[in-house]
Amino acid sequence: MHCPFCRHSETQVKDSRTSDDGENIKRRRSCIACGLRFTTYEKVHLPEITVVKKNGEKRSFDAQKLKKSINMAVRKRPVNNSQVEQIVYQIAHQIAINNELEITSAKIGEMVLEALEKLDQVAFVRFASVYKNFKTPQDFQQFIKKIV
Repeated sequence: MHCPFCRHSETQVKDSRTSDDGENIKRRRSCIACGLRFTTYEKVHLPEITVVKKNGEKRSFDAQKLKKSINMAVRKRPVNNSQVEQIVYQIAHQIAINNELEITSAKIGEMVLEALEKLDQVAFVRFASVYKNFKTPQDFQQFIKKIV
């Protein structure tokens, strides 16, 4: 790490802490040459994940978009925000540990369905109705018969 003041290449870490959001590491550093102090932040950078949609279109994986769709399914259900965040984190983590740089939206949808089935049955059916494109009440009935 170069000192931002004198550009010397040797600095010393004085203090390290995890940031409030738990996503970064905050380090207080001191330059060996000039003695000035500065702060750096470290964050994990995961490789870019591409989502292949049903029509073949490719988009970057967007955890916020995933969270928004899950939130629509759990709306007015006894599910809190941290539970939704946990699902999003687990899905992103699973994709990353499988080292998949490209994943289909269908596979992500299945991962969400699996998580919602364990969390809340109503949210599970809601998400399935959009994901599986239910068109009639009979589609709901057939799906519910399968899960009951």
